[in-house]
Amino acid sequence: MSLCYDKLWKMLIDKRMNRTDLKDMAGISFNVLAKMGKGETVSLESLHKICKTLNCNIGDIMEFTEDEADA
Repeated sequence: MSLCYDKLWKMLIDKRMNRTDLKDMAGISFNVLAKMGKGETVSLESLHKICKTLNCNIGDIMEFTEDEADA
């Protein structure tokens, strides 16, 4: 399984925000956003900050997807 943050990127578009806005408002580092852009894991603390900033739940910004090898 892998992580997919497409829901987060769509939410940012819907809220007319960019990644820098999110970084500054949520108090997360650019490295966290870079890892998310690659579908890598980030700390639960970072995800919590993002959810708190966007007033949403974790399932609203990420999901697990099956790898082709797993299918």
